[in-house]
Amino acid sequence: MTGKTESVITLPSPVAERHCELNHALQFRRSTREFKDEPISLAEAGRLLWAAQGVTSLGGFRTAPSAGALYPLELYLVAGRVDDLKAGIYKYDATKHSLVRTAEGDRRADLAAASLGQQWMAQAAAILAFSAVPERTTRRYGERGNRYIYMEVGHAGQNASLEAVALGLGAVVVAAFSDADMRKALGLPKGEDPFYLMPVGRK
Repeated sequence: MTGKTESVITLPSPVAERHCELNHALQFRRSTREFKDEPISLAEAGRLLWAAQGVTSLGGFRTAPSAGALYPLELYLVAGRVDDLKAGIYKYDATKHSLVRTAEGDRRADLAAASLGQQWMAQAAAILAFSAVPERTTRRYGERGNRYIYMEVGHAGQNASLEAVALGLGAVVVAAFSDADMRKALGLPKGEDPFYLMPVGRK
């Protein structure tokens, strides 16, 4: 599954070039399951990733709150039609605001198949895939740490959803999938579990 890793891809700065009031984003956030056959830009992909898990201070704090600042989440960009980016799976490095490719080729259909056959997902320009390493949180908080992870991925997903509105993009969250099939489709290492998917593209 895993392809050759290439050099780090530095993303464009996530600093907003387009202003969108929070109330506007909240008002117009809707689930979108139909997408145009058009790409999104690398800058737009970077803005979505940063909104979900970007670093916002020298102390390493991020856009989404995390119990104990333990940050169990991992974030991947499954790129199909992203300008200036080859199709593939890319892991987001929040500390450097960059991407590293973990698998080559268009994997959107693989994720759609793992999501109980929701083939419409393959039409999205890209899919954000949220996973987590539960042990990062449960080693401190025990079983209750699992609850904190679910809260955290919800925070991160909402951030990305609102950023999509600000960018004029459509997005939707998907959690109906086979864990085993999704682990295989994303090539997740042992101890890392899939939690959440977000297909995004032009409405």
